[in-house]
Amino acid sequence: MHSYLRTVDSDWYNRRLTSVFCFAMAGFAFLVIRLFYLQVINGEELRRLSENNCIRLQHIDSPRGLIFDRNGKLLVDNRPSFDLSIILNDSEDIDLTLKNLAKYLPVSVPELKEKIKKKKVSRFKPVILERDIGRDALAVIEVHKFDLPGVVVNVRPLRNYVNKESAAHLIGYLSEINADELRSGRYEDCRGGDYIGRFGSEKFCERFLRGKRGGQQVEVNAAGRLIKVLKTVEAQPGFNVYLTIDSILQQKSEELLAGKVGAVGVMETSTGQILALASSPFFNPNLFVSGMSSKEWKTLASNPFRPMENKVVQGQYPPASVYKIITAMAGLEEGIIDKNTLYECSGRYKHGNRTYRCWKRWGHGKMDVVTALSQSCDVFFYNVGKALGVDKLAWYARACGLGEKTGIMLDKEARGLIPMAAWKKRRTGMSWQSGETLSVAIGQSYNLVTPIQVLLLTGAVANGGTIYEPSMVKRIDDSAGKTVYKRDAKVVGSLPCSKTTLEIIKRGLWDVVNTRNGTAWGARLDEIEFSGKTGTAQVVSRTTKDMKGELNESPFTRPHAWFAAYAPSVNSEIAVVVLVEHGEHGSTAAAPIARELIKTYLVNPRDEQD
Repeated sequence: MHSYLRTVDSDWYNRRLTSVFCFAMAGFAFLVIRLFYLQVINGEELRRLSENNCIRLQHIDSPRGLIFDRNGKLLVDNRPSFDLSIILNDSEDIDLTLKNLAKYLPVSVPELKEKIKKKKVSRFKPVILERDIGRDALAVIEVHKFDLPGVVVNVRPLRNYVNKESAAHLIGYLSEINADELRSGRYEDCRGGDYIGRFGSEKFCERFLRGKRGGQQVEVNAAGRLIKVLKTVEAQPGFNVYLTIDSILQQKSEELLAGKVGAVGVMETSTGQILALASSPFFNPNLFVSGMSSKEWKTLASNPFRPMENKVVQGQYPPASVYKIITAMAGLEEGIIDKNTLYECSGRYKHGNRTYRCWKRWGHGKMDVVTALSQSCDVFFYNVGKALGVDKLAWYARACGLGEKTGIMLDKEARGLIPMAAWKKRRTGMSWQSGETLSVAIGQSYNLVTPIQVLLLTGAVANGGTIYEPSMVKRIDDSAGKTVYKRDAKVVGSLPCSKTTLEIIKRGLWDVVNTRNGTAWGARLDEIEFSGKTGTAQVVSRTTKDMKGELNESPFTRPHAWFAAYAPSVNSEIAVVVLVEHGEHGSTAAAPIARELIKTYLVNPRDEQD
């Protein structure tokens, strides 16, 4: 009996021992398989996650290059911006963190959650919640950092346009790069959230202005807080751009255009360098960097006076009497007239069954080409235009640069329109009428030009016939001050006329300002002689009828006012063009602006202006 019991106990013990051994082996096998999976099969991924958890790479944004005027005056620099982000993996309780964060920012928890949802990024990478939070918000967040695990604040250089609206249409502005642009491969070293140039010199000089990003390898603890910096690669700042504009003249242009809708351009006649370029109304490019509300954008975009349009290069207007320079040039070169040819102006010109009027209703009397230019006699140029024909006028206009893009470094430059008989046939299916040529000869009808085209024409008349490509970048220096780019004057053509013809035209333009009967006599300067041409461009019918059938004049149907000038008249230095939309008369609305600009640049000593 005892022997039997001992046998039973031994078997039970052996079975228990075997079971324990099997369980131990199974557990050991599971651990081996699990370790093999973690270390061999999934080891690389876990190693990456582990390193991300303690060692991270942080980008260092490069400061964008500065922009100066031709004399080294700072126009655009960078200021520190504080961007608020969250690293989801470091936040112990995301909902609680966002709830605490909402106490210190003017933003709700749902809005913060929506921003995180939109940014489909790794839990180990920062998600931007708010940009440019300001120093006050930064101080509050730093004080409560313990309650905000995973929340980080990065310092980033942000564009700052020193003079706000000044030269905005020439300098341009920045905005955030979009996904399509990132995929295009055109923007190396850019990533989501970066800002790129959208217009003006900011866009044209993008590859120079944008520096090279740097980075840091840092060690962080489980809460994502920095322990130490392991390695740093410094960011390389962008190059500095020196524009051709004179900031004093630029600001004077804007001061004179304030409250008006129009454009001003000033150019160095011997190089084509733009000294001032202003388009009114103005806009503040800082709004695009710091961000604007949808309401602010709608207000800007729906403004009927088009502040976002650069009217110097995008505005297209009938050239009016400024075009008479072309008509006079063509008539003299083709032998239709000479300096002694006279036409009688009685205030009207009969052509077929229609009467074309001169702006001076009682007439100018007998006119030669010089007096016709100085007094802007329409009848004289009706006669010349009729003899020339529209196609010949168009050839000279195009040869002078009208109806063609100038090549200026600005987006969306308009071409304008110089009509020909074949053009009208293609466009309307109707033949050209000879009476239409009369309107073309005085700068009306289908004629459309941009102020920059008129500026180049005026500069070419002033310098003896050379047409320059307009330039707005003088030079570009690297961060060490070494010049890496310098723009030389580029000749793109010459006026299609002889020196004799040009001297006759210049005599007429001198008389415009410096003789009592000249249309710009009131704009003359005692200190310096300058020459120019006024223009009054008809828009549509001047009057409308009200409910009672009475005639009312709308301000939006008033003519545009032109004045193109160069100074001094001999050995000229600058050309000026002024266009005031619905300004009525060039002599009263545009010429006084040009007069002040000439006085600012050539008469007043520079040290008194600083």
